[in-house]
Amino acid sequence: MFFRSKSADPVPPTDDENLGAISTGKGHATPKRKAAEALNRRPLVPADRKAAGKTDRAAARTLRDREYQAMQSGDERYLPAKHQGPVLRFVRDHVDARWNLGEFFLPIAMTFVVATFFFSKNQAAAAIIILILYAVVIITVIDAAIMWRTLKKRLALSFGDRARVRGVMMYAVMRAFQIRRARLPKPQVKHGEYPVA
Repeated sequence: MFFRSKSADPVPPTDDENLGAISTGKGHATPKRKAAEALNRRPLVPADRKAAGKTDRAAARTLRDREYQAMQSGDERYLPAKHQGPVLRFVRDHVDARWNLGEFFLPIAMTFVVATFFFSKNQAAAAIIILILYAVVIITVIDAAIMWRTLKKRLALSFGDRARVRGVMMYAVMRAFQIRRARLPKPQVKHGEYPVA
């Protein structure tokens, strides 16, 4: 009654079964460390340095050409890394849709510099020209600050926490101060066509 039958005892595995269990696995021995490192080892300097340099230059030229075409067309896939992403696309479109005083700053400044040469003998006129130029600078900076404040609110509404605020302000302001035709990537929207995320 309190004894177990002999048939209930577990049967120990035979040697053949043990060998079968051992043989199942990856099928080969683990390579030694030296052998594994030798497989991954590549020469620092290629055998044919001239051919390798030619290949590298050709690849770099192809990449530059592709990035230049993307800068002209606005193709997101091949833009340089500093221009990629939906947030930066939104920033570019917002700046390009707006009439920014910064885009007229360079021509105005050059005009005032030329005017100071003409009125160099008349100190009163030269002083007035310089004061007007300073006023233009201040107004342009205020306009850029208003642009960034509006853009920051739109970025928060459109992207929330996904908006990369760090570095985006300088990206927007620098673009706003560039002449529209000289901007890269090229503007993809007309004035008044503000982006919708």
